[in-house]
Amino acid sequence: MTAPSRPQAGALADHFESLFSEDADPWGYRTRWYERRKRAQILASLPAERYARVFEPACANGELSADLATRCDRLLCSDGSATAVAHARRRLAHLPHVDVDCAQIPADWPEGRFDLVVLSEIGYYLDDHALRQTIARAVASLAAGGTLLASHWRHPEGDYFRSGDDVHWLMSAVFQEHFGWTRLLRHEEEDFLVEVWSLDGRSVARREGLRP
Repeated sequence: MTAPSRPQAGALADHFESLFSEDADPWGYRTRWYERRKRAQILASLPAERYARVFEPACANGELSADLATRCDRLLCSDGSATAVAHARRRLAHLPHVDVDCAQIPADWPEGRFDLVVLSEIGYYLDDHALRQTIARAVASLAAGGTLLASHWRHPEGDYFRSGDDVHWLMSAVFQEHFGWTRLLRHEEEDFLVEVWSLDGRSVARREGLRP
């Protein structure tokens, strides 16, 4: 999980381009049991079995994308690194319901409505303004009853603006102050956090009609 020392904000695009040019899997998403297990936890945390349309920004080389693709009818992925996008497109080429775009968030937020937005390992790279904008655009793009999932590593890294804990603290504060959403789940381990928010505050059992 160790990346090179942190660049200035304006150099992040070049930083990631360099990372993915040198290594198609710089964080071991494909090879580490930690990463496979974390992805399984992310999928298990989703309150619905299936989603019509999903957006995953900062998709990196597409490993989480491949798992999300098993849970939706359409998946849009994006990344700010053209090289990462090329890796992701190769990884996902066998999935016709998946599109991968080269785009920066929050500036290049896609049009249309989504039932699920997944923010995985991205919040630490955004300053306060960009992170708040990202949350606002995610909320605005979600369909009625839509879901937002966030997952982040909890330990220091050289290229972060903030810790994973700080990302989730700020997201929770913004949701409580401005959107009135319900946090459906918080999965906390020593190494990572997963949280899920929705305007539909019903538990999975209530959604399934198992309880009133």
